Amino acid sequence: MPDEMLHLPLIHRLLERHKDTPGALLPILHAIQEGCGYIPAAAIAEIAHALNLSQAEVRGVISFYHDFRSTPPARHTLRLCRAESCQSMGAERLAAQLREQLALDDHGTSADGQIALRPVYCLGACACSPALELDGRVHARLTPERLRELVSDCLEDGTC
Repeated sequence: MPDEMLHLPLIHRLLERHKDTPGALLPILHAIQEGCGYIPAAAIAEIAHALNLSQAEVRGVISFYHDFRSTPPARHTLRLCRAESCQSMGAERLAAQLREQLALDDHGTSADGQIALRPVYCLGACACSPALELDGRVHARLTPERLRELVSDCLEDGTC
């Protein structure tokens, strides 16, 4: 049985709970993502059937909102601040370093699924630019060396 088929009992419970709510699609998608970590492909037909929508409509909403994931999340999420203060202190150079070190783009996930890179446009650490958030923890006054070390730690032993 494919891994995402394991999520079907949860999906069915969530659909039963929310399907009669006006505007149920977004609450259902949020609940499924919270429960599964992402929106499994197997959920799309189930959601469409329960809400009398086409699968294209469901996919369209999932693809429109960037916070919905259709694949399992990376083990670690790195959010590099790209706002003005961080830009002026070298964030673009750090972004280029990350893209090279992880071989991905600004919204990508490393090939091994360990780290997802996401730009963010303020972490509230402007006085300590440049800054990033790694798994919910802010790291400020980053240098290229410190960034390389943080990423290497995540890739080597999974702890950040």
